[in-house]
Amino acid sequence: MYFTLLIVVILTAIALVSIALGIARAISPSSYNIQKGESYECGIPTRGNSWMQFKVGYYLFAILFLMFDIETVFLFPWAVVVEDLGINGLFSIIFFLIILVFGLAYAWKKGALEWK
Repeated sequence: MYFTLLIVVILTAIALVSIALGIARAISPSSYNIQKGESYECGIPTRGNSWMQFKVGYYLFAILFLMFDIETVFLFPWAVVVEDLGINGLFSIIFFLIILVFGLAYAWKKGALEWK
């Protein structure tokens, strides 16, 4: 019973995605121009090679920002229902915050927060 329902759902999903992609390809304009393949940066034409390496520090800062940004997203719903959760909810959020503090301490120890 459930297996056939799963097969029907998967086949329906594949069919709908295929139909949507086919319609998009059929009605989309298709013209090629050399300028479409060029790199574009703020209206200024690029000079030289547009592929360049960035310092890994930029990525570390971005990942740390996302980590603590998501932390606040998880804290808001908890703050709304803190009275209903009781002591178990308090311990779970303390455990969550301890993990995040350990992650911040590890990043600090590794020098990920230093801008060089």
